[in-house]
Amino acid sequence: MASSPIPKPWIAGIHAYVPGKSGGDGVPVVKLSANENPLGCSALALAARADAEHPSHYPDGDSAALRAALGARNGIDPARIIMGAGSGELLYLAASAYAGPGDEVLFSQHAFSLYDIVARRAGAEPVEAPASDYATDVDALLAAITPRTRVVLVANPNNPTGTYLPRAEIARLHAGLPGHVLLVLDLAYIEYVDPADDDGSMDLAASQPNVLATRTFSKAYGLAGERVGWGTGSAEVIEVLNRLRGAFNVSNEAQTMALVALQDQAFVEQSRRHNAAARAQFVAEIEALGNHGLRAVPSEANFVLVLCEGKLTGKAAYEGLAKAGYMTRWFSVPGLSKGVRITIGTDEDMAGVARVLRELAEAA
Repeated sequence: MASSPIPKPWIAGIHAYVPGKSGGDGVPVVKLSANENPLGCSALALAARADAEHPSHYPDGDSAALRAALGARNGIDPARIIMGAGSGELLYLAASAYAGPGDEVLFSQHAFSLYDIVARRAGAEPVEAPASDYATDVDALLAAITPRTRVVLVANPNNPTGTYLPRAEIARLHAGLPGHVLLVLDLAYIEYVDPADDDGSMDLAASQPNVLATRTFSKAYGLAGERVGWGTGSAEVIEVLNRLRGAFNVSNEAQTMALVALQDQAFVEQSRRHNAAARAQFVAEIEALGNHGLRAVPSEANFVLVLCEGKLTGKAAYEGLAKAGYMTRWFSVPGLSKGVRITIGTDEDMAGVARVLRELAEAA
């Protein structure tokens, strides 16, 4: 009798990551489900794509030029920078390097759904600490530390809630962790935060041996399709992760575009300012619907989690927006089913979403 390969037992507990939908049934929609940059990417980076190495050539496996540029911009020794195919690859590497069967990977309730997969793929047990009104609770995280905890994952700002821990809270979290626990600070949306409100994550990654900070070119830089992420930490942590990193993991084109995008900080600032203004206007529109049970979770990211706590449900809001041509993100998991995560798009996009939500709330 023929037999079949048997996967590792913990693989059965993994549910494949579900990306935001782009549309359905061939109907064109406004895609506000994946936190993409509505301004696109730097025109300079787009023009540089033609200068990429020929696709028949392997890329620089060390991404040396890009790491040097990132180091120069951020005051970091390039030897302490690792490149990834998006920052997601680096999250996988961190869990795989420092956790395994019998260990725990800790994160907050309402955290990035990839964290559960990251933990399970390493064979570790994912552990959720309770959130506080949809925000990461440092006290709850510290209370959940056990002798089995090996990695703590914190997104700041958090996805999908948009909430943000200030510098003092990040420092307090780190100070409360045992030295052998790796704190991974996922800063995918940090470019959207006012620089005056810096959370200190990069300083911790520069000075502490058990901190890894991860960044991405997918959001404010608008290079989501190119898959370029990077991380920094102690030389020892980076050396360990490089042992696991995929060979030639960042393509020629991605390296070329990211290098030029990094130089075009005017575009990044334009993206941040547009996002801040459009988000503030949209939140005001949601607050005006408070009598219908709608409220916006305070966000520092390029999206807003709109809670539907009245007659209009989160699922109905999601379906109504989709019918009107706006693809957003609804999470069926307990604790998030009342919310619809809406990426900040153009001013026209957000005005349309606010109008549809008002119509749905008034009709419910």
